[in-house]
Amino acid sequence: MIITGQASTLDRLLSKAADGGRLSVDEALHLAADASLAALGLAADVRRNQLHPGRRVSYIVERNINYTNVCNAYCRFCAFYRAPGRTDGYTLSKEELATKMDETVAAGGIQILLQGGLNPELGIDYYEELFRWLKQHYPAVNLHALSADEILHICDVSSLSIEESLSRLIAAGMGSLPGAGAEILVDHVRKRIARLKSGADKWLAVHRTAHRLGIPSTCTMMFGVEETWHDRLLHLEMLRQLQDETGGFTAFITWPYQQGELKLSSGNTSAAEYLRVQALARLFLDNIPHLQSSWVTQGPSVGQIALSFGADDFGSVMFEENVVSAAGTTFRMNSDFIELQIRHAGYTPWRRNVRYQVER
Repeated sequence: MIITGQASTLDRLLSKAADGGRLSVDEALHLAADASLAALGLAADVRRNQLHPGRRVSYIVERNINYTNVCNAYCRFCAFYRAPGRTDGYTLSKEELATKMDETVAAGGIQILLQGGLNPELGIDYYEELFRWLKQHYPAVNLHALSADEILHICDVSSLSIEESLSRLIAAGMGSLPGAGAEILVDHVRKRIARLKSGADKWLAVHRTAHRLGIPSTCTMMFGVEETWHDRLLHLEMLRQLQDETGGFTAFITWPYQQGELKLSSGNTSAAEYLRVQALARLFLDNIPHLQSSWVTQGPSVGQIALSFGADDFGSVMFEENVVSAAGTTFRMNSDFIELQIRHAGYTPWRRNVRYQVER
């Protein structure tokens, strides 16, 4: 049967992307506007299976440790931070960190996601001493540490360049860089939701430097802050361009803004929109190997469905989570439950490290 008109164009673009062809922003906009959710999901699943043959889904055993909640960025979408001087601000002691680390190691954890706020009291000396202490006492645990804005904050507080800061942190034990803080890498959106955070160019510069210095990173996108699909795709295009340049991104993760009691208005953050964004990201990001399901914000059921919409990774075990839960979302899973969810979705689970190498 010969198909003509718009259906033919959509089918051609979906087939092109499913086979690994590179979509332009305009082509992806056409899919975002006119392709059905089912068609996007099917194409993303085909692409996922080309990249990762076999029905295997990875996850990692790590703990998210928020070492401080003191922050002077005042992001409108964040319910976690406390302004400097607030009595409910904290910076964890080494005794508190040791308790969390001991629990993590006892449960088979191999990594900590160490992130906090932009605390004006903490400079490079604090982080170097902390990282050395952690690696001395927990040498087998990878420090998936900080965010681009935390790195830039260290640069400002300690009068260092990005390369100097990262080089010193890597020497102290930093093993990889999370993709947090990207939000939407379009400056007019960033200025509206987080006017004191870095611009898109600086976020990209931190990750470019990390890759050049030999450590991998992840990349992310938080959507649903009244950005447009064009904004989303410009964000994805910048990630794709940097990956062309460095090859340093291991995975992409997207999630919707969690409004809770925050006053920043939200756009469409439904489960269907999340699946749509994830599927199109899998098709657009032809050079980023892995895509994580965001069950932390969506819950385990949607997390399972996401495995048929381009995701090949189920993220991490969540011992604790403070940032998303501060906005009212509190999903938790241990290793056994993650593996059960993966198996019930029809896949075989396997444990990985930050570089997507087999741990078990």
